[in-house]
Amino acid sequence: MGSTPLGVRDPALDRVLRAAAANLRAHLGEVGNQTMRAIQTQIPEYARPNDENYRRTVQAGVEQALRSFLDILEQRPGNGADWRAAYREIGAGEAREGRSLDALQAAIRVGVRVGWRHLARFADAQALNATSIGSLADAIWRHVDDLAEESAAGYARARAAEVGELDGRRRRLFNLLVAEPPATAEAIASAALAARWAVPRHLAVVAIEPGAALVPRPVLSPEVLADLDRAEPTLIVPDPDSRAEIRSLVSALRRRPAAVGPAVPPAEAANSLRWARRALDLARRDIIARQSLVWCGDHLATLAIFQDEALLFSLVRRRLAPLAKIREKQREPLADTLLAWLQQNMNANAVAAVLHVHPQTVRRRLRQLDLLFGDKIHDGELRFELEMALRADRAQRLERARTARRLDPAPRPGLRAAGLSGSACRRSPGR
Repeated sequence: MGSTPLGVRDPALDRVLRAAAANLRAHLGEVGNQTMRAIQTQIPEYARPNDENYRRTVQAGVEQALRSFLDILEQRPGNGADWRAAYREIGAGEAREGRSLDALQAAIRVGVRVGWRHLARFADAQALNATSIGSLADAIWRHVDDLAEESAAGYARARAAEVGELDGRRRRLFNLLVAEPPATAEAIASAALAARWAVPRHLAVVAIEPGAALVPRPVLSPEVLADLDRAEPTLIVPDPDSRAEIRSLVSALRRRPAAVGPAVPPAEAANSLRWARRALDLARRDIIARQSLVWCGDHLATLAIFQDEALLFSLVRRRLAPLAKIREKQREPLADTLLAWLQQNMNANAVAAVLHVHPQTVRRRLRQLDLLFGDKIHDGELRFELEMALRADRAQRLERARTARRLDPAPRPGLRAAGLSGSACRRSPGR
């Protein structure tokens, strides 16, 4: 790219091209002004009559293109690096202005047409032959190619730098949103402005099951903030309008299990993330029904009671202490019966239907529970704690059974895990 486009020239042709250069140089100001007017008239992006600094920038680009073309016609060495650097900077400026290269390429073509009209008049006045006119045209279009190439290179470098910087700003915004304690609304608004991200009224945080790196990277909407390099990959989805929208988004992650936190104001994004991660953990343990996509909104009660498991199982030990007095084989059906009885508004027939047993069996168990618990199962204040304890106990039993199956996969008669969605309770725990 450092050599002249025309290479070694025939002396006669050299004289013609130097004469054309001299003629153009004599009318440089006039051609430059014509080019400026044509660009500003024909290309709306460059029509800024009230912006003197911008007008000077465009004029400098026009003059640089004309002078560099003259240097090529006159075979002046040593100036190529200057105009190439200038056009790389012009391309970078287009990127920083947020425009595509189309406007700049169009401006170059406008300049070519203006310059060619002037040289065509010169060729006509000099009665140049077809070979000389062809050499002039060849010189012009080779120079146009070089201008386009250098401006495109500058544009690409500027865009790459801008994308890298924008990615960094978005990572900072992401970290600010999920920080604990939460950042102020002012800090979020400022970071969002720098990251070119519109702060939504609500957002949902999606926690993705850890695993192998997501390769290739999924294509996500520009509005979605993502950190897929975390130990637990995470997405922030602004204003999630529908479940179908998020389901479609998560399907891009090759159906890796994920949990969608509740929609919250931006200042509460850390809560949505914490709940989503908790839901993933509970789903892994089958405390929440295991699905490819867990919706926290369907399991708020379960998430609430499992926020502090040490405290929860302290409640289990206290409220279910009477069941500890009986054999383990009897304990599970009695616990399931008591939970169903509390959930079915103390209706023995409804409990029998839920548990698929005879009503007489239910009544026999209820009499036994009356002996064990006494008035506690009829105390309105205690019934709420008792139901929580029974839910947690059943989840714990399910987890133990699942662990036992994993350690000893051989089928064993009579071993049946009664989970939160098992036969003892057909309703979702969050309802």
